[in-house]
Amino acid sequence: MATTAPRRTPRPTIEDYLRLEQAISIKHEYVAGQLCALAGASKRHNRIAMNIATRLSAAAGDGPCQVYGSDMRLRIGNDLVYYPDVQVVCHPADTEEMYTTSPCVVVEVLSPSTETINLREKLIAYRRLVSLQAYIIVFRDYVRVTCHYRDEDGQWSDAEVVGDGDVPFPCPEVQLRLADIYRGAPSLTPALSQR
Repeated sequence: MATTAPRRTPRPTIEDYLRLEQAISIKHEYVAGQLCALAGASKRHNRIAMNIATRLSAAAGDGPCQVYGSDMRLRIGNDLVYYPDVQVVCHPADTEEMYTTSPCVVVEVLSPSTETINLREKLIAYRRLVSLQAYIIVFRDYVRVTCHYRDEDGQWSDAEVVGDGDVPFPCPEVQLRLADIYRGAPSLTPALSQR
C-alpha cells in the first residue's frame, strides 16, 4: 500500500517576510527562511540604545548620515533581516523605505536572550556588509563595550572599552563616553568584577 509523504509548507521568501512584517504588530527577524519573534526589551536596554542613538544623531546633524533605532530593519542579502538596536547609514544609494542595506555602524545592546546570537551569528553576518566600518556590542548589565572595527584594508580588529573609557564611532566621527552611553541606567556592575 502506497503512502503519501506529508506536505511541507514552503519557507517564506524574504519578500513574503517583508509583506508580513508590514501587516502584523509583532516584530520578527528573518534568518534563512525562518521567522524569529522578538521579545520586548527592558527599560535599561532601551535607555542605553536611546542614549547612543540620540548622541549619534546629534553628531550627524544635517550631514549625510542617518541614525535609526530598533524599528528599522537591516537586510543582508536574500537570507537575513535583523532589527539592530542602532544603525548609522551614510550611503546615498541606501534609499529603500522599509529596510537599510548599507550601514557603516551597527550597535547591539546585549540581553541574556540575545547575547549568544549577537556575539556569534550577528558578528559573522554583519561582517558580510561591505559598508560596515564598526560593529559595537554594548553589555546591558555591566559597563563594558566590545568594538569590532574594519580598517581601510578590510581587516577587522577588536577593542574592549571599560571603566571611564570612550567608544570611537567612525560615522559620524565621534567618541561617546561610557558614562553617557549608560546615563540613566543605574545599578550597573563594573565589568571587571563580572568577568
